[in-house]
Amino acid sequence: MGRYTGPKGRINRRLGVQIYENSGAVRAFEKRDYPPGQHIRKKKLSNYGAANADKQKIKHYYGMREKQLRRFNDMATRMPGNTGENLLILCERRLDNVIRRAGFSKTRLQGRQAIVHRHFQLTGRTVDIPSIIVKPGDVITLRERPNLINVYKDQISTVQGEKCEWLNTDATEFKIIVTSLPTFADVTLQVEINQVVAFMAR
Repeated sequence: MGRYTGPKGRINRRLGVQIYENSGAVRAFEKRDYPPGQHIRKKKLSNYGAANADKQKIKHYYGMREKQLRRFNDMATRMPGNTGENLLILCERRLDNVIRRAGFSKTRLQGRQAIVHRHFQLTGRTVDIPSIIVKPGDVITLRERPNLINVYKDQISTVQGEKCEWLNTDATEFKIIVTSLPTFADVTLQVEINQVVAFMAR
């Protein structure tokens, strides 16, 4: 599945929030917290425009393309409960998001890259698919290679993980245990998710 590779500072500025966490994108947003382009006039978004902007936030935040987001939406529709909440919970359960939440990477993009390069194992099996959806009982471990251990030992000491009640992280053993499913309250991305679901159903 592809990912966005363009200027990340522009996305932060266009969407009005710090979606991308790398230092350059953060500095760009802090320096100019208004949309990119000349002769920008602030105007209130229509319901259609607001829903589309929130959909773009989800795609960029979790590193998904349109096709994958719609696949997640289809899965959420078939689950019991609120479709919008189910959709965001599924996104939270992506393996690259778990790596970031546990503090094993500085950004979700970095977590994605680490998985693609086969740095981690999921319940004893080496994986290279960032979009794997984890479940309770899954154990994510760093592969036992001296070069990786040295890299992550330094990284974990400097990266601030995100508070996450559904993950049990052991930084000394380079291990993450999924203790339960996340809830909608665990989602930190602020979007009007029900409007996004209605928008995608058009």
